[in-house]
Amino acid sequence: MTIESHPLTPFLPHDARMLFLGSFPPPKARWSMDFFYPNWINDFWRVMGLIFFDDKHYFEVKGEKRFDKGRIISFALAQRLAFFDTAIKVQRLKDNASDNYLEILEPTDIGGLLGQMRDCRRLITTGGKASEELRRLLSIASGRDVDHPLELPAIGSSVKIHVFDRDLEWFRMPSTSRAYPLALEKKAMFYRRLFE
Repeated sequence: MTIESHPLTPFLPHDARMLFLGSFPPPKARWSMDFFYPNWINDFWRVMGLIFFDDKHYFEVKGEKRFDKGRIISFALAQRLAFFDTAIKVQRLKDNASDNYLEILEPTDIGGLLGQMRDCRRLITTGGKASEELRRLLSIASGRDVDHPLELPAIGSSVKIHVFDRDLEWFRMPSTSRAYPLALEKKAMFYRRLFE
């Protein structure tokens, strides 16, 4: 079993309006770039390509199995999007990218991330493990009893909460992993709601 610390620095534009939170990056051998959602077979950037450019290949480097990090960063800055994960230290119970075999040893300080982005009012989780962990963290931060945690939003919907000295809306989105059984176009339909 492998213990890992998060290999990426949080991407937190000072004027970000929403923060995307996954669980933890896959093993580095699976990366196609040094940025969030780096796995070539994760469709996060294809979803963004469909929503904003009507082209699922928009963020891909033509003829190569990798994403264009420069294009992605320019897009994220223009759209005021921030990225990190709900865990900064994990133990992989199996040597793969599955959240099912990921044990969170040290959670992310979500309040600390938000403290660097005064305009951020939306949190978006991009999968089941990230959603469960954020639910736990927000429940603790809002002083809820462990037996009465924050409501877990249905996939594609949101809940509102006042925590970390601000009103926040938390959206729970479907995983963009291909292991999640939903067509790319249907995933894009859910994510499009964030930008309407």
